[in-house]
Amino acid sequence: MQLTQKETLLLQDLKAQEQLCIEKYKKYAAQACDEQLKTLFHTIMQAEQTHLDTVSAMLSGTVPMMTGGAQQGQQGGGQIQPSTCPAEQKQQDAYLCQDALGMEKHVSTTYNTAIFEFRDAQARDALNHIQKEEQQHGKRIYDYMAANGMSA
Repeated sequence: MQLTQKETLLLQDLKAQEQLCIEKYKKYAAQACDEQLKTLFHTIMQAEQTHLDTVSAMLSGTVPMMTGGAQQGQQGGGQIQPSTCPAEQKQQDAYLCQDALGMEKHVSTTYNTAIFEFRDAQARDALNHIQKEEQQHGKRIYDYMAANGMSA
């Protein structure tokens, strides 16, 4: 795939966003008190690494075949148990969730813009696939927050 200058710049921005997501989720998984939240952050971090790999491949001119839909966002789904962390630590977990949710909203918007700017249909499909997973990440964070009485 031959990229335009605009497509290249968009992919470079997405790559930087995915790298930031990975770093944040790694730190947040280490900082979270609740084990469910640690697991959620770790699972999302792994998905973000896959997104980074896809964007990096696209920057080199290859569009990976996207398989499986957004099920990746469903892994570890199940019933969310209320956190048993002390109030102060639960408040810190809420802060981590709010920041992660804001990050997912931003990244999803960035993918939305890129989808409209790409000429290649397969590239648009790949970006759309990732955007759907980003939206699923946001939903899983929101669901965790709702189950734990945290404002979103």
